[in-house]
Amino acid sequence: MAKEKVLITVKTYPTISEKYKELACTAGFRGDGSWIRLYPIPFRLLDQEQQYKKYQWVEVDIARNRGDQRPESHRVLSTSEIKLLHEVSTDREWEERRKLVLGNQKIYTNLKEIISLAHDNKISLVVFRPAEVLGFVVEATEPEWPHEKITGILNSLKQGHLFEDQSLEDFRIMPKLPYKFSYRFRDDAGVESKLMIEDWEIGQLYWTCEKRYGKDQAVQKVRQKYMDDFVKTKDLYLFLGTTYEWHVRKARNPFVIIGTFHPPHITQNSLF
Repeated sequence: MAKEKVLITVKTYPTISEKYKELACTAGFRGDGSWIRLYPIPFRLLDQEQQYKKYQWVEVDIARNRGDQRPESHRVLSTSEIKLLHEVSTDREWEERRKLVLGNQKIYTNLKEIISLAHDNKISLVVFRPAEVLGFVVEATEPEWPHEKITGILNSLKQGHLFEDQSLEDFRIMPKLPYKFSYRFRDDAGVESKLMIEDWEIGQLYWTCEKRYGKDQAVQKVRQKYMDDFVKTKDLYLFLGTTYEWHVRKARNPFVIIGTFHPPHITQNSLF
C-alpha cells in the first residue's frame, strides 16, 4: 500500500462491464512526470467528495494492478479515501499545465517507436505530437448498449454494490455514443494513422451539442471544436494509451487517443 499524488489528465468516456458496472479509465502524472494508470474506477458511482476533475491533483492509496501487465497500471485500494487536492489553472497561456505535462518527460513524434516500446511492454501511455493532422473522422455506430447487459448491471446494482451508502434511485447508465470520432494524422516519418478518440470530454461535448442543436448540428459542432479550434488555433498534443486486449496481443497499433492537450499558441506578446 502506498499513497501517491497524481495529476489527473485523462478520463475516458465510460464503458460498461458486468463485473465493474460502469468504468472510466483514469490516467495522469506523478510529481516526477511519470505516467500512472488508475483502473478500474466506477467514476460516477463515487461519492461527490471523490469525483475528481481533469487537471486536479488527487491523493490515492494504490498498488500494482496484478491483473494488468502494462507497466503504468495500478489500482486504487479504497475509492472512498480518494482525497481531492488543488486544481491546476489555465492562467498565463496554460503555463503551469505546460510545465507539468510537457516539461518532465519525452514528447513522442514517431509511431513506429512507441509501438515497438509497447510491444516490449516498456510503455502503454505517451504524450504524442503529430506532425500533421489530416482530418477528423465521424462514423456512425450502434447507438445503444446491449439491453440484456444493461438490465443485468442495473439489477446487480440494486441488489447490492460496493457503494452501499449511495442511493441509486436516480442512477442511469451513461448513454452510448452513436458515433465514433477519430483523428487522421501523420507522424514525423510521414506514416499515416487513424485513431479513435475515447476522451470523456468529446462524449460530453456531443451530448451537450445534441441537446442544444440537434443530432446533425451536434456532429458539426464537435468537428469544429476538434479541427477548427484544436488543430488550427492551438498547440495540439495527443494522450495515447494502449487498450489492454490490443497491448497483450501486440496488435499492429495498440494505441487509441485517450485525451487531448491543447494549450493556446504562445506568441511573443504573451511572454510579456
